[in-house]
Amino acid sequence: MQDRILDALRRGAHDEALDLARQAVADAPQDAAAQRWLATALRAAGDRDGARAALDAALALAPDDADLHFQRAGMLLDSRDVDAALAALSQSVALDPNQFGAYVMQAQLAIGRGDLDEAERQHKLAARVAPDHPWTTMIEGTLASRRGDHDRALALLVAASERAPEDLQVLNALAFAYLARGHLAFAEQSFRRVLETTGQAQLRGLLARIVLEQGRPAEAADMIAELNADPAQTSPVWQTIGGELELRAGRPERALPLLRAAFEAMPQSRRTTEALVGLWSATGAHDEAREAIDRALATAPEADHLWLSRLAFEPFGSASAGAVVERWNDARPDHVPALQARMTHHAATGDHDAAEAASRVITALQPGHAVANEFQFNRLLARDADAAIAFAHGLLPTAHDAARIMLQRWIGMAQDAAGRHAEAAATWTAVSVESSAATGAAPEPTPAPAAWPARADADPAQAPAVFLYGGPGANADRIAAVLERMIPVFRSDRFVGGVPDAFQSTATPARFVAGEFTAAQVVDGWRSQFEARGVAQGAIVDWLPWWDNAWVSVLRSELPNARLLLAVRDPRDMLIDWLAFGTMLTLRIDDADRAAAWLARHLAQLADIVEQDLVPHTLVRTDAPAADPAALAASLGEALGITDFPAPPLDALGPDRFPVGHWRNYIQALPTAIGALTPVAVRLGYPRD
Repeated sequence: MQDRILDALRRGAHDEALDLARQAVADAPQDAAAQRWLATALRAAGDRDGARAALDAALALAPDDADLHFQRAGMLLDSRDVDAALAALSQSVALDPNQFGAYVMQAQLAIGRGDLDEAERQHKLAARVAPDHPWTTMIEGTLASRRGDHDRALALLVAASERAPEDLQVLNALAFAYLARGHLAFAEQSFRRVLETTGQAQLRGLLARIVLEQGRPAEAADMIAELNADPAQTSPVWQTIGGELELRAGRPERALPLLRAAFEAMPQSRRTTEALVGLWSATGAHDEAREAIDRALATAPEADHLWLSRLAFEPFGSASAGAVVERWNDARPDHVPALQARMTHHAATGDHDAAEAASRVITALQPGHAVANEFQFNRLLARDADAAIAFAHGLLPTAHDAARIMLQRWIGMAQDAAGRHAEAAATWTAVSVESSAATGAAPEPTPAPAAWPARADADPAQAPAVFLYGGPGANADRIAAVLERMIPVFRSDRFVGGVPDAFQSTATPARFVAGEFTAAQVVDGWRSQFEARGVAQGAIVDWLPWWDNAWVSVLRSELPNARLLLAVRDPRDMLIDWLAFGTMLTLRIDDADRAAAWLARHLAQLADIVEQDLVPHTLVRTDAPAADPAALAASLGEALGITDFPAPPLDALGPDRFPVGHWRNYIQALPTAIGALTPVAVRLGYPRD
């Protein structure tokens, strides 16, 4: 629906856009995004008051959404305000105020819907009328900010603010530019000025988020508590935000009444439910949770998130969980999420026939359902690999691109299970080439220096740091799953939104070796992100998407207390896994032989670390980690400096995708690739044959 609304707006079909937006709100009245698009359509149609009302409705649903506040700030401007604003600013330009205001408003409208080219066109028209007007500069600065040119944006907006220090439009734009640049203290200061001037209560949500991101959760919570204390201003949304902030501030006793009240009033809110479910789970209030969720389900049986939350308070695969699943299916017959819960429950209890029956009902209702099709494929794979191949082939004609890639991988798995290894190798190589074609080539390892820098003395005051890394096919994600569950300071955020530091990019090691920055700058940049990553005391287990031995110099000179935790398995099995399943960090594969040759060069750097003891390190063997939990616990304990590290939960590790030494089945199919990896396999402690 959003795309259709946007298309209508771009075509100037305002009535069509408005009809679509009103339908979107009717379909989902609690969806802030739908209200936002209604506001955009109303403004485009010239209904200024209606647009503001719709955007206020959106902000009532999501008062801490920065994009909504940005759009609301744009609506503070109205063509009728231009005369007064010009007089207040002592402007003496010869212009038609209505014309100038229209250009500025159209530019802001275009920015709000993401059409930056149209915004620039409107800005140029405004600049012809009043090139030196602060609003003209404001639009130029806002455009620069939205295009990621943050330094230029701030220069422009600071200049506009100096010419118009009391103008709310300019101040809002400057505040958002500071926020986009990450200058949180300046953003906070600017937004506080807007709040003091306008008294706009909704702005407290955004301001509280900015305060929270600066590591002051209690202050952020207190800001919202003041609002919730006023019966005229409190609402379930504000209670939810307040409860979330109280939890971040470590005050669960203050969070509980807020979240209870919000949930009773608004059980259809996923955000409220998730916050309260987390609190109930943490405090062991399972009976209260069951009773409260059952009350909510009596009034909102269509809310899938409530059923899923209710299941969270029953043991997985238990009879009581099964009863909840059947209640869900009774309330929502032929409803795919409920049927999927039934399938999952039966699979957990070992009743695979019943699970398969549920999966077939799902695919009859929704033929492309990935989870149900995967269950049926795996059932076939276990009993008849050739039938599994035919099944996956049968799904290909109607599959979209992403599903088609997945189905080709399934076909390779079934060919592997059928002993058709040459076909499996060809299938996996073809799908790997196709799925990675748009990515860059894997960087070559940087050369080792003539001499490594001397190791700095360990600093007792330096917080411990552990870097987890595993190359393509090493299954480092299995170790990460264990650490995420057991170690509070573990961070996997590099694989979600990324971290803006040198360790994030595959390109920075070569730049470091070229002398573009120093080891101290690398570490300073890494530490500068700790606050945003929630690393309070500096201790961190940081999962890296990329490693190059250029970072050996950084660790030796600047982080002597740091340790590498290297996930390693037989490199030949790593290659098969990489071809079959891909990697979290996609690297281009041109063919299996070249991928193997590159992987051998990459892993040779890890072998250098081990053989030369270049930095403190621990190898964790991921060939079959669940086979020896005690050995895995010892490796993790050594890396983390924890004596008697407990055996990790096997469910966190997940199953082995291939048995150890599976590469031997591919000697005939991939002789050159296997041969290229054998020397480094031996260096890492694996048998030659």
